[in-house]
Amino acid sequence: MTKGNKSLQLSLNEFIPKLGRSKTSVSTVAYSKARRKLKHTAFIELNQEAVVKTMYEDGDYQTWHGHRVLAVDGSKIILPDNKDTIAEFGTWSYWAQQKDKDISGTRTMALASTLYDVLNGVSLDARLERCDAYEVSIAKEHLKHTGDNDLVIYDRGYFSFRMMAIATQAKTDFLIRARGRRSFRVSDEMLKGHGPDDIVVYIKPSKNRKTVVRQEGLPTQLTVRFVRVRLKTGEYEVLATSLLDQVKYPARYFKDLYYLRWGIETFYGRLKGRLGLENFSGYSPEAIRQDFYVTIFLTGVESILTLEAEEQLKKKTKSNKVNPQKVNKAVSFNAIKYRAFELFYSHETEEEVLKQLTSLFVTSPTMVRKDRNPVRFENSSRQVLYFWKRKRKTVF
Repeated sequence: MTKGNKSLQLSLNEFIPKLGRSKTSVSTVAYSKARRKLKHTAFIELNQEAVVKTMYEDGDYQTWHGHRVLAVDGSKIILPDNKDTIAEFGTWSYWAQQKDKDISGTRTMALASTLYDVLNGVSLDARLERCDAYEVSIAKEHLKHTGDNDLVIYDRGYFSFRMMAIATQAKTDFLIRARGRRSFRVSDEMLKGHGPDDIVVYIKPSKNRKTVVRQEGLPTQLTVRFVRVRLKTGEYEVLATSLLDQVKYPARYFKDLYYLRWGIETFYGRLKGRLGLENFSGYSPEAIRQDFYVTIFLTGVESILTLEAEEQLKKKTKSNKVNPQKVNKAVSFNAIKYRAFELFYSHETEEEVLKQLTSLFVTSPTMVRKDRNPVRFENSSRQVLYFWKRKRKTVF
C-alpha cells in the first residue's frame, strides 16, 4: 500500500519501526516469503467493504437525473518480462514510426478493465486479464455489479448489437459512441450529416452475428435511440442510448453526458502516473495482481477520505465567490501514502487521523476549469524521456 520508488529493503526499514514491534528490521527475503501467503483477493474484498459500501450505504452520493453514472473502459498495462508473466498474461505486438524509422516488437502486457463511477471516483469492479481478452466479454462481467438506476457509458470500441443486448438484458441503461462506419445504417447516415439529429429505431444483429446472440440467450431485436451531436471541430458524433424518453432526456443533454466518460481516462492516468502502477514491487503474476488491486483500492480510499475536504472547498467557493476549487491529487495521494495506513495500526483515534488528513487535503487546492480544452502537442521520444528522467515529480 505504501510502495514507492525506493528499494524494498529501504521501504521496510522505514515502515517496520512504525508498527511499534520489538523487532525493528525485516529482510526482503522474509517479507517475500510472507507475501506469498497473501492473496490478491484480499484487496478486492477491502475495496468492496471499505470503499464501495461506504460510498453508497447512506445514499448521499452524486447522480445525474437520478442515475449513478458509470463508465467501462480497458487499458493495456506493461508488465515485468519473464516466463511466468508471459504464460499468464501473454504478449502484445506494437508498431510505431519515428523519423522515417519503423519501431516494432512485442511486450508482456495485461488488459486492465474497470467499471468506474465517474461522479464519485470509485471503482465498483476491476479486472486484470490477458492482453488479448475481448473487452465486451469483460464488460459483461462488470455489469453484474450494476443496478436498475445505473447508466453505463462506453466508447466506440464497445459499439455493437451484442453489447447493447447484454446491457439491456442486465437492465442497465447505456450510452455508447457509434463507430465511424459499417455499423448500423442509421448511425452511418447520421455521421454523414443525413437525417434527423434524434431518432428512436428498432435494430437487429447482422446475419453473421445472429447465431452468437441467440446462443447467449440475448434479445434479437432492440429499441435504441440515436442522438447526433456536433463537436467544436464541426465534426459529428453519434451516440446510441437506451434513454428513450425524448422529453425527459432532451438531445442537448447528451454531449455533456458523454463527456463525463473522460473521468475513467483520467482514472487510468492516475493509476499509471501518480500511483506508478507499472512500477511493480514484484515479478510473479500474484505479486502483479496484488499491486494492481491495492492501487484500485487506494484510489477509492482517496475518494472517501477527501469527501469532507471537497465539501469545505465547495463552501469556500460559495461564500467567497471565487473560482471553483478541488482537492489537489498530488497532495491527497502523498498524504495517503504517509498517513492513511495509520487508520489500520495507529493508536490515535480515527477522528483525529481523518481531521489531520482533511487539513492536508485542503492545502494548495487546484482550480476547476470548466470547458478547458488545451492544444495537444505531439512530443518526441527524447522529450518524453527527458521529462520522466529529469522533470517529473513523484508523489507516491
